[in-house]
Amino acid sequence: MRLRYNYRVYPTPDQQEALARAFGCARVVFNDGLRARQAAWEGGLAYVSDGELSKRVITEAKKTPEREWLGEVSSVVLQQALADLNTAYRNFFNSLSGKRKGRTVGPPRFRSRKANRQTIRFTANARFKVLDNGRLRLPKIGDVVVRWSRALPADPSSVTIVKDATGRYFASFVVATTDAPLPAVEAEVGIDLGLTHFAVLSNGRKVAAPKFLRRAARKLRRLQQDVSRKQRGSNNRKKAVVKVAKAHATVADTRRDWQHKLSTEIIRDNQAVYVEDLCIVGLGRTRLAKSVHDAGWASFIAMLEYKAARAGRTFGKINRFTPTSQTCSRCDRIDGPKPLNVRTWTCPCGAVHDRDINAAINVLAAGRAERLNACGARVRPAPVPAPRREAGIHPNAARSTARTAEGIPTL
Repeated sequence: MRLRYNYRVYPTPDQQEALARAFGCARVVFNDGLRARQAAWEGGLAYVSDGELSKRVITEAKKTPEREWLGEVSSVVLQQALADLNTAYRNFFNSLSGKRKGRTVGPPRFRSRKANRQTIRFTANARFKVLDNGRLRLPKIGDVVVRWSRALPADPSSVTIVKDATGRYFASFVVATTDAPLPAVEAEVGIDLGLTHFAVLSNGRKVAAPKFLRRAARKLRRLQQDVSRKQRGSNNRKKAVVKVAKAHATVADTRRDWQHKLSTEIIRDNQAVYVEDLCIVGLGRTRLAKSVHDAGWASFIAMLEYKAARAGRTFGKINRFTPTSQTCSRCDRIDGPKPLNVRTWTCPCGAVHDRDINAAINVLAAGRAERLNACGARVRPAPVPAPRREAGIHPNAARSTARTAEGIPTL
């Protein structure tokens, strides 16, 4: 399994200038490659090979006065920018043809120098190196100070330098790691995700929703009002925008840290974890959009999935159309849809259900059923071989049928 390990880096002012130059060169190469492909399409040429595109926008461009400054950065950074463009086109065409599942992917767009996030990538060909003194050596940039929160489990295959909207720099290493299975346990759990309670477990535990964005709403409102009062293009407005970005980064970092701790605890304590396959994109278009985005269900489910795979646990998603909130977990009776303000209900069988806990129990039951089917349980009758006399059409079948119809016995 390949994982990413992110660390904070602290480049010097000269290194920040070199990184800004690398960000700009990678952006220019990406835009030149996109422009070349669009021009080729409009000119009737359906495809430009990757080698020809690299030769045109990198090798030959360095020899021109307009692009000679591309030689000031590592060539691997420029090649990776074109690789990102090719990946974007591949995803776009696969989405059109149906090979890529999920939401429709649009065509690649031009990168802006005013984007909040700037990235460059170094692969093994760039000969980046983690030194013995803990610094990260990057070609044509120098030795950058890294704040190592933990050791890398293996040698990284690539590193991506990221500058976010707040001006912070990060090094994101891609490392191939082996699975770290945990000791087997007997507990299994189904999880019902919600807004009032972030997660309700089938064992009766309820995890309150922290609502990080809601708690920071007053501060964000004040900072955004400060931005609106500043003159456009002024330095004071840029400073106010950075303050807003830092407040949002604090919310995102706090949410991510909390979700990591919760997901790790759930995976450690349960052998199998089942969740509902929610349509988060659709819920994000409703009146509950702000609360849905504040909850961060998608990132939490992704954490559960990859941590379960690495720890040797079972993870599954049940069908989103399964009526978990309408089904009695005791007698399997479907009692019909209920408004959201109904938190408890009584089944005709006499069982009194908490809406969320009952749904979590049904999620667990549906997940177990799907896991058993996936492990080889037969869900439909097996094909039975026909007797030999029925397995085909005999040459004299038509004559025998005619003789039988006329009352003549067949031998």
